[in-house]
Amino acid sequence: MPSYSPELIRVMRAALDEVMTKIPIDMATPAIKAHMAEFILKAAAEGQTSYDGLLAAASDQIQSILATVM
Repeated sequence: MPSYSPELIRVMRAALDEVMTKIPIDMATPAIKAHMAEFILKAAAEGQTSYDGLLAAASDQIQSILATVM
């Protein structure tokens, strides 16, 4: 299991908070948030450590996740 620095954890949390603002409020469920967190964690595990990169990794998946809910 990867180990993340406190700073990277803060960056990942900030990216998650930001990507959740892009989800329609009526669809921003804990399950959707968990999926977004998974995308961010996967990107971090693959070496992406920048806020913008982590945000993009999750943002790129919004439409596909929302399509499965609809």
